[in-house]
Amino acid sequence: MENLKQSILELITDTSTNLPPDVRRAVNAAKVKEDLGTRAALSLSTIAQNVVMAEENVSPICQDTGMPTFEVKTPIGVNQLTIKKAIKEAIVEATKTGKLRPNSVDSLTGANSGDNLGPGTPVIHFEQWEEDEVEIKLILKGGGCENKNIQYSLPCELEGLGKAGRNLDGVRKCILHAVYQAQGQGCSAGFIGVGIGGDRTSGYALAKHQLFRSVDDVNPNPELAALENYIMEAANQLGIGTMGFGGNSTLLGCKVGVENRLPASFFVSVAYNCWAFRRQGVRLHAETGEILRYLYKDEAVAMDLAPTAAASEAAEERREVVLQAPISEEQIRSLKVGDVVIINGEMHTGRDALHSYLMDHDCPVDLNGGIIYHCGPVMLKDEAGEWHVKAAGPTTSIREEPYQGDIIKKFGIRAVIGKGGMGAKTLKALNEHGAVYLNAIGGAAQYYAECLEKVEGVDFMEFGIPEAMWHLRVKGFAAIVTMDSHGNSLHADVEQSSLEKLAQFAEPVFK
Repeated sequence: MENLKQSILELITDTSTNLPPDVRRAVNAAKVKEDLGTRAALSLSTIAQNVVMAEENVSPICQDTGMPTFEVKTPIGVNQLTIKKAIKEAIVEATKTGKLRPNSVDSLTGANSGDNLGPGTPVIHFEQWEEDEVEIKLILKGGGCENKNIQYSLPCELEGLGKAGRNLDGVRKCILHAVYQAQGQGCSAGFIGVGIGGDRTSGYALAKHQLFRSVDDVNPNPELAALENYIMEAANQLGIGTMGFGGNSTLLGCKVGVENRLPASFFVSVAYNCWAFRRQGVRLHAETGEILRYLYKDEAVAMDLAPTAAASEAAEERREVVLQAPISEEQIRSLKVGDVVIINGEMHTGRDALHSYLMDHDCPVDLNGGIIYHCGPVMLKDEAGEWHVKAAGPTTSIREEPYQGDIIKKFGIRAVIGKGGMGAKTLKALNEHGAVYLNAIGGAAQYYAECLEKVEGVDFMEFGIPEAMWHLRVKGFAAIVTMDSHGNSLHADVEQSSLEKLAQFAEPVFK
C-alpha cells in the first residue's frame, strides 16, 4: 500500500483545515437566524471568516486539534498493523508541519510527547467488513468541547427539569440538560451525539459515533427521528447562543443512537462538539492505499460572509475601546459588559500548567498592567530559529477558576482573555483589583493568528508548546467584555436566563 501514509496525511490535513459542507451549511443557516448587529451575529461572522482563512492558509481551523480518533473498516485479508503504522507516521508528519498541535501528554507527569504519539494516542478503532475498499473516518474533537461531554444514569433529578425517568421522555430531559450545562464553554453553537443504553464505556462510544453521521440525515428509527427534531427546536429556545452570548442558535445538530443495556443500568451519554466540527472520511484502494473518494464532500459550500453589523432595533448597545498594553486601572474601570475591546501591544499566553506554577513562583516577565491570554497556540519554528504563530484561538477559561483571582491579585493583571467565561471567585477579583474578562471567539484560530504580529519570546517550554508562556506582540486583537470590574457577568446572566427557559420543558412530551 505505497500510497497509504500520504492518503492518511491528506485526510488529517483536510480534516484540520477544511470544514465539511454539511457543517458549513449549518453555520450559514445559524447566521441567518440571528438579529443583525447582535453579539451572536458578529461572532458567527467571525467564525465564517475564520473558516475561509483556514481553508486558504491550509492551517488549523482551531488551534486545539484535539484527540485524533480514527474509525477504520477493512476488507478481509488487509493487514491492520500496516494501517496502524501508517496512521502513526502520518500523525507525526502532520504535527511536524503544524496541521496538528502536539496534544499528547503523560497523564502522570504532564510531559508532552511532542509528536502526538503515546499510550492510547491516537485513538484507532478497527472493524472488518465485506466491502472491497478500506474506509477511514477521522474526527478531531478539541478539549473544550470534550470537557462538556456528560453521562446520566436514569432515573435522576435534573436542575430545571425535575425527575427524568427510565423512558424516552427521561432521555429527552437529559439531552436538553446536556445542552444547558455546556453553555458557551464548548464553543456553541454546537453539535451533539447521543448514545442511549450500553454500559458506561460503550454508551460514550455510541454517542461519539453519532457525530460521524451527516448533519442533515434522517434517523431511520421514527421515534429517534422525532426526538432529534424536538431537541433541535427546544434547545434553540434556551437563548444560550453562539459563544454563550445569548441568541437564537445554540444547537446546530443532534444525532441519537440506541443499543441494548443491562436491566439494572440506563445510561444516556452525550458527546458535545463545538461549531468547529472537524470530521472527514475517505475510501481507499485496498491494495495501493490511494484515495478513491471523500465521504463528506457532497458539494462545495461557500461560507456566508455578508456583513452582520448593520444597525437594527435588535442590535445591542456597544462601544469600541482601543487599549494599549500595559493598561491602567482607570482604563479598566471605564469598561463595562458589552464593550468591544481592541488590543495593541504585548500579551502573554497562559494555560493550566502556567497558572498552577505561578501560584507558588514568580513570573519571568512583569505582568503588572498586563494581559493573560488563555491560549495554547500552534507554533512552528523557521530555519532561522524564529517562531511563528500558525493558529491561536482561545481555550476554555473555567479550568483556571481555582487560580485566576489569586494570580490577578499577585501580579497586577488587568485583562484576562479566553472563552466561555469564569466563575464567582474570578468575578470578585476583577471587582476588587480592577480587571476585566474578555471573551474571544472560540475556535477562530486563523482570525486571531493574523492579529499576532511577532513572537517576542517564550518561557517554560518544558511544559510543552500548548502550555508554554508565549510573549506575543499583537495589533487589532478584538474581544468582548463579558465580565467587568463592577461585578457584572454576561455569562452568569445567560446561565440564569437559560435555566428559567429550561424549566418550560419540564412537562412530559414523549411516552
